[in-house]
Amino acid sequence: MEFPNLFSPITINGMTLKNRIVMTAMHLGYTPEGKVTERLVDFYTLRARGGVGLCVVGGCPIDEYGSMASMINLKDDSYVPGLKKLTDSVQTAGAKIAAQLYQAGRYTHSSMIGGKKPFSASAVRSRLTGETPRALGLDEIPGVQDKFAEAALRAQKAGFDAVEILGSAGYLISQFLSPLTNLRKDPYGGSFENRMRFGLEVMEKVRGAVGPDYPIIVRLAGNDFMAGGNTNKESKIFASELEGVGVDLFNVTGGWHETRIPQLTMFVPPKAFTYLAQGIKSAVSVPVLASNRINDPYIGEEIIRNGEADMVTMARALLADPHLPNKVKEGKTGLIYHCIACNQGCFDRIFRQKAATCLVNPRAGLEGQITSEPPKRKKKVLVIGGGPAGLKAACTAAERGHQVSLVEQNDRLGGQLLLNKSIPGREEMVVAATDLINNLKAFHVDIILNREADYAFIRDSAPDVVVMATGARPLLPDIRGIETYGAILAWDLLAGKAGVGKKVVIIGGNAVGLETALFLAHQGTISPEILHFLVTNRAETWDTLEELTNRGNKEVTVLEMTKYAGKDIGGSTRWTVSTELKRLGVKIVTGAMALEVVQDGVKFEKDGVEDTLLADSVVIAAGAKSEKTLSRDIEDLSSEFYIIGDAKEPRNALEAIKEGYLTGLKI
Repeated sequence: MEFPNLFSPITINGMTLKNRIVMTAMHLGYTPEGKVTERLVDFYTLRARGGVGLCVVGGCPIDEYGSMASMINLKDDSYVPGLKKLTDSVQTAGAKIAAQLYQAGRYTHSSMIGGKKPFSASAVRSRLTGETPRALGLDEIPGVQDKFAEAALRAQKAGFDAVEILGSAGYLISQFLSPLTNLRKDPYGGSFENRMRFGLEVMEKVRGAVGPDYPIIVRLAGNDFMAGGNTNKESKIFASELEGVGVDLFNVTGGWHETRIPQLTMFVPPKAFTYLAQGIKSAVSVPVLASNRINDPYIGEEIIRNGEADMVTMARALLADPHLPNKVKEGKTGLIYHCIACNQGCFDRIFRQKAATCLVNPRAGLEGQITSEPPKRKKKVLVIGGGPAGLKAACTAAERGHQVSLVEQNDRLGGQLLLNKSIPGREEMVVAATDLINNLKAFHVDIILNREADYAFIRDSAPDVVVMATGARPLLPDIRGIETYGAILAWDLLAGKAGVGKKVVIIGGNAVGLETALFLAHQGTISPEILHFLVTNRAETWDTLEELTNRGNKEVTVLEMTKYAGKDIGGSTRWTVSTELKRLGVKIVTGAMALEVVQDGVKFEKDGVEDTLLADSVVIAAGAKSEKTLSRDIEDLSSEFYIIGDAKEPRNALEAIKEGYLTGLKI
């Protein structure tokens, strides 16, 4: 086997896991009243059948001060029957299951707990909620700690194989541990020894409740990434002390919700924070679990083989492909649908208080509602267009047993997804296309490239079903001088069909406009490899290295007519894009209407005043228009006809892939 370390069993205080893959806790939004639903059971059961070793569910609030009502609750015994149904189903399907004990402290919104005031170590305002909590009284602390123990015992009675104490991400235990949020002058504040006391006593009480032979995991921040907060140095001390009072496994992550260091977006390189787990591993003797941006079995195998950690988290990786472990064991790694850290279906939806789904897996969260059944009659299906919608429709129809052909007028498949190859921090979007193409080939789809699907081609193909996924084309705004002075389309620039001068103005501050700005602003900066070379050889001063990393050879300005740029970028990613643009010196002018492209730049109006931005090159990123002129001619050439993706209406990749999937199921 290529993955002997990843698929070796491991025993955690009597709990034997069949492999080292863990699906850690995710907020999914599948339990609107806090009680286990069929939707939640179906979701985790499929992951168990797919081969994961351990599922951690949660966070599970331990009391009425927990957080959102839609979180899986452990606050009283009324929730136990539903939890027992969940644990029975997951265990029968072949995996172990743990419950994460959750108390958010100052990260709780008062509106979510009936207007009550959240509590914390001290009355320090939360930047996440905008509220200031009350400080727990010395006499109240034992009662809060008891709630952890009571919830752990409840989880044990509900059949969970283990519990995980949430001591990271800026939640209550972190708030007691950090000097930023713990300003107390009593035995729970001041020195690091005192600040550890709350978390250590929680652990002791949980151990006392569940007994010596029940596995306890602690989710620990390897570094808070908060200026003046705890680093890996302090976390190692805390971990060592926690091991002394009975912790069996450390699940190491990083950052608080307030940190400005990205944790889970595409801007974070794969396994970027594994070094935090390695640091904790050096201080303890129990197993350590590495987390964040581990989406591929080869990365997981490498981490364990190299001794950086004993186990790996693949939470969103299993949201994207519940069958990932089994595909690896069966030698089908090429058919894995990888998590690409786009955040569109998971974090962005959760932040809008919607249930989680996944860009590459539209069935996520709908496992019990949507099934892929063989068709009553196998049909000859022609898919026109190799963008994300067309690829997914072809894959789905072929997997069900139809005879599928896909025709693409260009020399490669992937559509607009391929444009991301040139955008720093967005390259993994191309992986979504690659995974679809690999599956197309596995299902023997006939792929025809460099061929335009005109009327004669479709007629001669004689399909039973035509799926038109011809995508969109760039929208050219009605601005004087665009053609006269050779303005460049953003798509052409990203595709490598055009170049620009030193001073560039981008008309359009949508996602494409800002991503094009990232692409241009990075030109002339040094690569990570060169930076590493210069650092290790001490070839330049740190100030020089920062300058070489943060400034390229382009001066980029974005003109956006609305009040805010990047409104079509998901909230969990938008701030990282904005941070990168600021770091690279990109100027964004909002509320600015482009009036005319002239020989030396762009005339625009802002606040009723006209001005000119000097530019060597002007780039147009003004949106897209559906490409569906062919539909008028071919609709009568088959008994079934569908228009999907951008050909129907310009939309993002999540929506396009979902529509392709649902269309493939209809045929």
